[in-house]
Amino acid sequence: MVRLKDRYLLVNIIYTSPPPHSSSSPSPVSDLLLYNQPTTSDLRPQTILKDIRAEVSSLFGDCGSGAIDRSLQVKYLSPATSTFILRVSRAHFRLVWAALTFMHALRGRPCIFRVVRISGTMRKVEQEAIRRARLLVLAAKDELKGKSSSDALGVLLRSDSQQQRTLAIVGGQGDDDEEGLAED
Repeated sequence: MVRLKDRYLLVNIIYTSPPPHSSSSPSPVSDLLLYNQPTTSDLRPQTILKDIRAEVSSLFGDCGSGAIDRSLQVKYLSPATSTFILRVSRAHFRLVWAALTFMHALRGRPCIFRVVRISGTMRKVEQEAIRRARLLVLAAKDELKGKSSSDALGVLLRSDSQQQRTLAIVGGQGDDDEEGLAED
């Protein structure tokens, strides 16, 4: 019996412009929250799939569309964190990744799709999504309190080893847990 192997992609939607209903007056919203703002509640998984399939079709033609057609599925969508998890076959996940890289708008609103993690199991991708949401909340709190520097966006853009080190320090685990983390 043949086992079907899939890849799970954790994708963040980063908006490059303020929401259309926002006023022109300045507000005390941090830069971190401005770019990682919630998605509108009318966004559905079917809309995301339709846009991804259209982009794959424009980039790779009928061959690319046929390759991803049966395996592409949105497993999780969180409008609050602007995050979703895609499932696609292992042989064709790079086609979807390329399509996400070239997509520049979602329902007419300019945005960037950032593939944060690729894994063979749903569990590891879910753990990463929870970890990143926790880091986002902590960084936003620190920025609003004035504790952090202007580089608060760097918290979510660091490499995995730096993020693990930050999470260990924030979580109060101390320096003992950092022995396995080597400087790159």
